[in-house]
Amino acid sequence: MASNITDLRKFVAPEIIFGDGARHAVANYVGTFGAERVLLVSDPGVVMAGWVEEVEADLAAQGIACQRFVSVSPNPRVEEVMAGAAAYREMGAKAIVAIGGGSPMDCAKGIGIVVAHDGHILDFEGVDTLRVPIPPLIFVPTTAGTSADISQFAIISDQQRRMKFSIVSKSVVPDVSLIDPQVTLTMSPFLTACTGVDALVHAIEAFVSTGSGPLTDAHALEAMRLINGHLVALVADPQNLELRSQVMLGSMQAGLAFSNAILGAVHAMSHSLGGFLDLPHGLCNSLLLEHVVAYNFEAAPERFTRIAETLGIDCRGLGGRQVRARLIDHLVELKRAVGLTGSLGRLGVSTSDVPFLTRHALEDPCILTNPRRSGPRDVQVVFEEAM
Repeated sequence: MASNITDLRKFVAPEIIFGDGARHAVANYVGTFGAERVLLVSDPGVVMAGWVEEVEADLAAQGIACQRFVSVSPNPRVEEVMAGAAAYREMGAKAIVAIGGGSPMDCAKGIGIVVAHDGHILDFEGVDTLRVPIPPLIFVPTTAGTSADISQFAIISDQQRRMKFSIVSKSVVPDVSLIDPQVTLTMSPFLTACTGVDALVHAIEAFVSTGSGPLTDAHALEAMRLINGHLVALVADPQNLELRSQVMLGSMQAGLAFSNAILGAVHAMSHSLGGFLDLPHGLCNSLLLEHVVAYNFEAAPERFTRIAETLGIDCRGLGGRQVRARLIDHLVELKRAVGLTGSLGRLGVSTSDVPFLTRHALEDPCILTNPRRSGPRDVQVVFEEAM
């Protein structure tokens, strides 16, 4: 009997090197691609932490010319992508190295798209819009959360429309991800918390996504176990390298899950919110998480029960409503323990903003794989509950 094509699942991933000191492999991989000149994309905070200078020294030792591009905002902007593409062309670069969090890595992806297609980044919004391969991408993530070094997403902020837009394509999966827990030691406790919760949301949304499957489920569940078991302790002890390694590993597992299963309403709404107010992505996710879980639970109760059990909640003898309540309580307590409290209202969102936020959330590709079908009123209610 022929298999049902709707049961088929894909799985794409970069070459991954994980462990302390992985960042020092950048020059070797650049050499493997035969690139004598590279554009190094980062941001001012990572420069101040000293990681950019280290990578530059490793490249220079191998005789590889390097030019910095560090004019990247916390939410990378259209004009920054275009400026980076101009810098790439001007130096005649043949590969892109990015070191930083999600912003430099997404900007680097955008630069690669623009130089490969000789177009404007706005031309490639959406799913599978790329026509030709982009230059080699070698990434060193400095946060344990965004997984831009793993994923087939590039998220860019359009200040003209006050929104973020997504480019989704296997062409933007980096060629090499050098995941080095040591570089996360310079993260503040707040950024550690934001990115850690972001990774947890990646895992939860991937597991209940309509695009989930056996290839992604194992990664999602292991990510939940690792992050739930180590993030609170890490925020309390941010210089503990073993805890850093465990949370970084959890982030990687979550990235492998969501890049292939895609995400859901938390991210669709978070992209809309972050683009509107230029807020940290992980913070947006954290403020929406329990409200979306409450909305989605009835569409996938068995899956959410499995999530609760993975997070250490004893579900024996409990009905669906009890599991839902205990899961939500656990998520709220986890956020409180890492210092992520508050509401959308406290960040400056008003009820008059909700129609705009809802409209753009419903246009985001992540909403398509949310386990519960969502209309405008559904999304509005969740935004209002998070106020």
